[in-house]
Amino acid sequence: MNQKLIAPSLLAADFGNLQRDVEMVNNSEADWHHIDVMDGVFVPNISYGMPVIKAIAKHATKPLDVHLMIVEPDRYIDAFAELGANILTVHYEACTHLHRTLQAIKAAKMKAGVALNPHTPIHLLEDIIQDIDLVCLMSVNPGFGGQSFIKNTYPKVSDLKDLIIKKNSNALIEIDGGVNSDNAKSLVDSGADVLVAGSFVFKSEHPTRTIQGLKQIIA
Repeated sequence: MNQKLIAPSLLAADFGNLQRDVEMVNNSEADWHHIDVMDGVFVPNISYGMPVIKAIAKHATKPLDVHLMIVEPDRYIDAFAELGANILTVHYEACTHLHRTLQAIKAAKMKAGVALNPHTPIHLLEDIIQDIDLVCLMSVNPGFGGQSFIKNTYPKVSDLKDLIIKKNSNALIEIDGGVNSDNAKSLVDSGADVLVAGSFVFKSEHPTRTIQGLKQIIA
């Protein structure tokens, strides 16, 4: 894949003006809407649930990249499909039977993603990488926006890229957490395909220009 993608994280949006921020992403050079779902169990925070995602989907014109930071994600696969998720990412650490979960996501007509926490090594995906459409590497500890980027992510991206090539997988590499204009190019040069940017975009003075700037950096 040559084109590199930007997926603004709506977790950092202004929930009092959510439609406005969704439409900003629609009209920007961003590629996906990234949606973080947290349950207060798998991660120490609660974000938003089905009604809010339904509202987002009503106004979104770009793909919904849904990242489940929850326990027992299998229980909700069909629900997220019905809400219009295009990509559904589950955490390796939350899935006892990961292969079964990925097959269920694909059966529900969504792309299947797997997220890895910062402490989880790449080699654990060796036997499943060919069944994955997207690997989301957490470059912060999941649960809260606005955290600092973990620099060990760079070698992990390189190792994951090597595994994808070795196994002839089509999986995209997504980076989630602390992405900004200082590390975007290095991440793409290391092998990343999709960059999730939350606070860096939505807390900036001109979010549309910030997205444009990121796209220019990684072009």
